[in-house]
Amino acid sequence: MRKVLILATVIVVGIAVGVGLKQASDRNTNTAQTALKASAGDVRAKLAGSPPALAALHAQAGQVLGGGRKALKARLAAVRGHPAVVNVWGSWCGPCNLEAPTLQRVTLDRGREVAFIGVDLKDSASGAGRFLKRYPNTYPSYADPNGLIFDSYKVLGVPSTAFYDRNGKQQYVHQGPYLNEKDLQTDIDRYALGRNVSQAS
Repeated sequence: MRKVLILATVIVVGIAVGVGLKQASDRNTNTAQTALKASAGDVRAKLAGSPPALAALHAQAGQVLGGGRKALKARLAAVRGHPAVVNVWGSWCGPCNLEAPTLQRVTLDRGREVAFIGVDLKDSASGAGRFLKRYPNTYPSYADPNGLIFDSYKVLGVPSTAFYDRNGKQQYVHQGPYLNEKDLQTDIDRYALGRNVSQAS
């Protein structure tokens, strides 16, 4: 009797997990986007007129910088006065690859208003280079070879995205990928800009 109950429980759990994975797969299929193909001219036009601190980020688009946690803190101080979003990623991370097209679109759309910065976690130079060639972006990343920046956010995995207000205060850390623009735009408005965003939106 006990074996029958255990077997029944395993079957029920298996079905529930299978349904959950199917639903997640369906959501990913419906929301995940393809890499954005924008010309350099289109990018320049979209970001024209950015404030100097944000223009300095755009000037280092697609670069992976050294300096680790200290350099990231200095950069966040340099962009104070603007809301900031820090995205932790790795070329080896499947969900990061799924999220990248969403980041491409949103950072291009909001790059004159919000400081976007990346953190490249425990990556190889060649892997990061291939990733950034596949998904060109409008901002630099800081290399985090030992995971010290990642650890400071107290998150469980990547991608993770931290939101800072105009005063440089961290307001929220989102764990997991953003697979559509609306969710990321909403969190930027809510946490980085401090706007009252309706739960229904």
